[in-house]
Amino acid sequence: MIPFASSARAGVPRYALPLALLCFQLHAQAQTAPSGWQVGAALDAAATSRELALGSRDRGLGLGHSDISAAGPLGSLLEARITAAGHTRHDRLETEIEEAWVQTRQLPAGWQVRTGRFRSQIGYLNEQHPHADDFAQRPLLHRAFLGGHWYDDGLRLNWTAPTATYLRLGLEALRGRTLVRETAAASRPGAYTLSARTGADIGRSQSWQAGLSYLHNRREAQVEDHDEAHDHAHGAVYSGRRMALFDLAWKWAPEGNSRQEQVRISYEHAVVTRINRYAASSDRHQAGYLSAVWRFAPSWETGVRADVLRARAPHEESFEDQRLRERTVMLAYKPTHQQTLRLQFTQQRDRGGFADATHAVQLQYILNFGAHAAHDF
Repeated sequence: MIPFASSARAGVPRYALPLALLCFQLHAQAQTAPSGWQVGAALDAAATSRELALGSRDRGLGLGHSDISAAGPLGSLLEARITAAGHTRHDRLETEIEEAWVQTRQLPAGWQVRTGRFRSQIGYLNEQHPHADDFAQRPLLHRAFLGGHWYDDGLRLNWTAPTATYLRLGLEALRGRTLVRETAAASRPGAYTLSARTGADIGRSQSWQAGLSYLHNRREAQVEDHDEAHDHAHGAVYSGRRMALFDLAWKWAPEGNSRQEQVRISYEHAVVTRINRYAASSDRHQAGYLSAVWRFAPSWETGVRADVLRARAPHEESFEDQRLRERTVMLAYKPTHQQTLRLQFTQQRDRGGFADATHAVQLQYILNFGAHAAHDF
């Protein structure tokens, strides 16, 4: 762990200059990468007025989800990716290998296999890189149930139907430790996911996707306070043996030209049950959000998001209601595809159990170097 320079006299964090030099070096290497292999990096820095309840960013200047990645073919049958990521949390720089996977390229009949460490494809946002998000922090659903973004070690099997309407079915077998780190039971593999995703175009200007996911978690989290659980990086604050998640996304752009103008609307809702061995069928966690983003000019976007979280926090053999609402509005300036400058205001309302709910202003800057994977729908 590398400490964060938090004193006023320290000025720029001590890791800022080495990180910047590394990013520029990677940018130069990306231009001379071996044939078929590409190297890229993303730097995410933000200034935050207050730390939000269940927030993923510290107060003051900090490093958001920044990464260095390399991807390319392994012969004609396989391809691979490795990603090292870093962010500041509690005034320290935390680093991890976030992706290290190999997957097939040419299996017949629409099949694909991936093994290694990767982001689970549960839900709409989880598999996407955080620096491609429309807001400075992910929705409450992801921060509370998936630790912001859930990556794990395991195996994935996907099948894509040979139809005009997009249809993909998926199965994942994962360790589950990064989702529920402090566990009372540690079966291996610890988690399984099932997912189905479909979508299509509506004329030239509209498109949509819908997904349904199910998580069966064989690990049972130890009974602990939600503030203590949040001290574990990436671990879920609220967990259970089962989670069902529904998502829907719709996009509109005149004649399909999203560079000039675009509207993006997304919705996710999740229900977590079997919180622990003492929970009744009525003891469950629920969370959802609805977001809308409008690109009103080639370099400008604005968006709003409404979040709600309802949880039954376990305390030994009893449970307590906890409710939190969050409203977010943002304005983003994107002078190039590689840069984003975002101003965001978030207001939280405590409906029980979140005395740390507050409001915050965030100024975020994202800079991409080299090559990156194409963004998902």
